Amino acid sequence: MSENVTLGVEHFGDPAAPLVLLAGNPTMLSWPDPLCQALANGGRHVVRYDLRDSGASTTVDPDAPGYTLRDLAADAARLARELDPRPAHLAGIGVGGLVAQVAALDHPDAFAALTLAGTRPVAPGPVDPDLPDHDGETMGLLFSRPMPDWSDRDAVVRFVAAGAAILGDDPEAARTRAERVFDRAASKEPAVQSANHLGTVFAKLDCTPRWRERLPELAVPTLVVHGRHNRFFPLGNGEALAREIPDARLLVLDDAATALPDDTVDAVAAAMLALIRTGHG
Repeated sequence: MSENVTLGVEHFGDPAAPLVLLAGNPTMLSWPDPLCQALANGGRHVVRYDLRDSGASTTVDPDAPGYTLRDLAADAARLARELDPRPAHLAGIGVGGLVAQVAALDHPDAFAALTLAGTRPVAPGPVDPDLPDHDGETMGLLFSRPMPDWSDRDAVVRFVAAGAAILGDDPEAARTRAERVFDRAASKEPAVQSANHLGTVFAKLDCTPRWRERLPELAVPTLVVHGRHNRFFPLGNGEALAREIPDARLLVLDDAATALPDDTVDAVAAAMLALIRTGHG
């Protein structure tokens, strides 16, 4: 990567196959291993990656990130071009979905298809009046808890698992993922660990200008995946994306919340593979 930025990546499948690039939320582990393998088994070169200040990517100062959302979008485009000269299928989950939207809008030549999972069409902060905001009761429970000692692995894992239960996700799956996230972080420094587990960098990023009004410009096949019980970005956000992106398909996961459970892998992989075939002609 240029600009002295290195991104942590993991590859699945044949490097000569069409590329599926998965942007993390903020770490690559928000994309489940079985989904990555299912896409690879479908004949794709799957690369999941950590956003800056998370996982194995360049970490400088998560409390004061010296970059913008547009820089993260440019990271996605540069990485896609370095991995494969052909336009890629870009997918983003959660805050990675914000990155993916802006990347596809700002760098249209780099991408042939787009998947947006559990995300919304506006930046962190006040939501547009027509979009559902975070569920108030859930957020109250989630953020009224005392923060853990972020240098204590066991405390962090317990905190993350309990938060997953509040959000309606599987706490045991979250526990396993949190252990891996903790171990992959650049250090045990509290700011680094909280950024890895909570995506706190996004509260400090410059995410201007708005991009929602540009969504009708997207001219690539698009899949929107959203859990029906997502309390962080409620379903109306995914429905808005599917309405405003031309010809987008909406896949609602009836039993999912914010995470992608293993039992949704077959449906999500099939929908993504169908989209990829469309995107690559």
